[in-house]
Amino acid sequence: MTSDGRVAWITGAASGLGKAAAMLLALNDVHVAALDTDEAELEKLQKTWSGNGTLLTLVADVGDEAQMRRAAHAIDKHFGRLDIVFANAGINGVWGPIDELTAEAWDRTLGINLRGTFLTVKFALGLLKRRGGSIVITSSVNGTRMFANTGATAYACSKAGQVTLAKMLALELARHRIRVNVICPGAIDTAIDTSTDERDLDRIREPVEFPEGEIPLTDGNPGSAEQVARLVRFLTSEDASHITGTEIYIDGGQSLLHG
Repeated sequence: MTSDGRVAWITGAASGLGKAAAMLLALNDVHVAALDTDEAELEKLQKTWSGNGTLLTLVADVGDEAQMRRAAHAIDKHFGRLDIVFANAGINGVWGPIDELTAEAWDRTLGINLRGTFLTVKFALGLLKRRGGSIVITSSVNGTRMFANTGATAYACSKAGQVTLAKMLALELARHRIRVNVICPGAIDTAIDTSTDERDLDRIREPVEFPEGEIPLTDGNPGSAEQVARLVRFLTSEDASHITGTEIYIDGGQSLLHG
């Protein structure tokens, strides 16, 4: 199948921010290649799919080089083009004291969050270079403007690395008309907390209390996946055609309060 419309590759697309972005982009005539490790959730997405853009589902681990190479090949074969990459897949991983954090836990978090972003971009480039496009990377307020989540060391380091990766690539890829930006969400109402393994945090965290909530703009209420999806839609549109190498915080002021 060769598409006349734009094509987006979204990782972590079966739920949360990835799913919201996939559904919103489809309503705007964008075809979507949705990649996730959760085959059952991808099947649910397929059954409930709506909008003007078509859907291709891909089951793969973003940290696995061979699987990501095959995924890029499948997108090329199915759509024949790629215009948008939303490198969104990630986990919270193990949060705990540094002396209790295992090398295996560190490697898993960095392997999915940072290596996975690297592999997504690496294998998307052959397609993106044909006509230019836009890459958006999901980072976080943690490790970039907020350091209050003591114990989230591996996670925060992976998120800081994603911001640096985006800035490096923005310059490298500008000659190919590829824009690279990074979003830094704060507390968003998704299921990512289920991937957090918290261990003995009370031993290392400084006691801080925000009696009126931690998110000034909303009196403590988290943002929504749909709000983040609208930011992704903007950054991948012509309205953002002169924006690259930029991190954008979408947190209702949370990181300013914590930072």
